Amino acid sequence: MVDQRAELDWRDGVIPVSTRFDDPYFSLNDGLAETRHVFLAGNRLEARLCDGFQIAELGFGTGLNLLAVQILWARMGAPGRLRFTSFEAFPMAAEDIARALDHFPEARAVAGPFMAQWATGRRRLDLPGIEAEIIIGDARDTLSAWPGRADAWFLDGFSPAKNPELWSDSLMAEVGAHTNLHGSFATYTAAGAVRRALQAAGFQVDRLPGHGRKRHMTVGTRQT
Repeated sequence: MVDQRAELDWRDGVIPVSTRFDDPYFSLNDGLAETRHVFLAGNRLEARLCDGFQIAELGFGTGLNLLAVQILWARMGAPGRLRFTSFEAFPMAAEDIARALDHFPEARAVAGPFMAQWATGRRRLDLPGIEAEIIIGDARDTLSAWPGRADAWFLDGFSPAKNPELWSDSLMAEVGAHTNLHGSFATYTAAGAVRRALQAAGFQVDRLPGHGRKRHMTVGTRQT
């Protein structure tokens, strides 16, 4: 299968913007800091990561979230390996990912193994402390076929206003069905429709302060 590539413009020469969804791939106000605030802290990963812990993600993008997990896991110095599965419909070319990550020297400094494997077309990646798989295709089709269950979800698709298909009630139900009991999710969006869909999917949903100029974000824990 040939990947259907992401189509990009570049804002200020450094920030990739999807021309398909008219939305940037990461926060204009320090994307790495937002990843840490929303996805790592929102899922309480520093207190929860352990051998065999499964993270799943909607929207792989530049791989910045994966690299942030790699940095955190290395800093924790705990034994074992994590599992990371991401669902991506329009993967970025290796040269575009490299250009985007140049904006984040801390992430770029550890990105070598990821970039080397991605450039060869590999989508199952062997990284320091992490076994990662990026599943290419429409998540509305691919998530239902995934046999795994996540301990933590990163819901990081483009804005619900720009890409409503990735935030539909049916897809959020699949997220719930593919989450372990007491597993969690975090997302930058506080859209009411998304929160209601995740509640219907079995999560206790809470609104927390967002990152930067974003007033709110949403987190939750699967209760049923």
